[in-house]
Amino acid sequence: MTLSETHPLTDGRTSESPLIQAYRGRTPSRRPVWFMRQAGRSLPEYRALREGTAMLDACLDPAMAAEITLQPVRRHDVDAAIFFSDIVIPLKLAGVDVDIVPGVGPVLGSPIRSASDVAALPELTDAALEPIREAVARTVAELGSTPLIGFAGAPFTLAAYMVEGRPSRDHLGPRTMMHADPHTWRALTEWAADASGLFLRAQLEAGASAGQLFDSWAGSLGLADYVEHVAPASSRALDHVRDLGAPLVHFGTGTSELLVAMRDVGVDVVGVDYRLPLDEANKRLGGTVPLQGNIDPALLSAPWEVLEAHVRAVLDAGSSAPGHVVNLGHGVPPEADPDVLTRVVSLIHSVPPGR
Repeated sequence: MTLSETHPLTDGRTSESPLIQAYRGRTPSRRPVWFMRQAGRSLPEYRALREGTAMLDACLDPAMAAEITLQPVRRHDVDAAIFFSDIVIPLKLAGVDVDIVPGVGPVLGSPIRSASDVAALPELTDAALEPIREAVARTVAELGSTPLIGFAGAPFTLAAYMVEGRPSRDHLGPRTMMHADPHTWRALTEWAADASGLFLRAQLEAGASAGQLFDSWAGSLGLADYVEHVAPASSRALDHVRDLGAPLVHFGTGTSELLVAMRDVGVDVVGVDYRLPLDEANKRLGGTVPLQGNIDPALLSAPWEVLEAHVRAVLDAGSSAPGHVVNLGHGVPPEADPDVLTRVVSLIHSVPPGR
């Protein structure tokens, strides 16, 4: 199957955009930049709109989700919108008892600890994804030539939440399960892969021009565990969308030693966090794929001359890769000054693309 004739990638609205050109390894008209968590608590307009509305309720309100997605594009002139949602939304839509507790994060009513727990998980239906499609369609109608990036959580990160029942520092539960009960672990990650894959497909079919798989907690894993117990499920998640032909990005934090394995699940672009210079990441990957990253979010609060020097160094390092989309090496901190982010975008756009 391919995208519809009215899809932004098909009808030409976004196919020649700087973001898509860079994702495809071509020289863009300007250096593309967007920020993970650009739609969020750093923006006063976001805080005003979200006031009194729970996170998951905001994600499932198509009008609100669309407006939040658009806010940073209007403010910062970034080269992409990232769909406002949460990685646990597919769980919620499937009927899993999950909520996002302020100050804590995702919390499950019944953590997954056994094969019978996995067998009892509900199936995510196509009809349940309708609020996602509507939110994406509303967003894309307003974006014009600016591409929307769809996203989903990688199966390991989803499964880690499901086993622990809440955020964890070391993820001992899932790391134990993958060895002590590999059959249950495989069944759980396959369920998570299908839920995330369907969630991402709904976004792409409704108008998103690229997709990103976020593996927030993969950095807790060694390479051997990642390759054997995690990568197959990540590949399975992406199998749900490969036929659509949209560029696919893979990002995790603390994953410097996993970059090759993360590429090898079958993606077009690899995201790099702030810990590894992009020229070194490019060497590890053999110059095979465009890179995304990797301004250190901590430096957003540094004096401008310090931040500017760092941004220019990131641009220089990124020029070694077949393509480079500028981003942070993690999400925008809630306390970040929006005016600084806008200034960073202007700086990046002022530097001509190319090596």
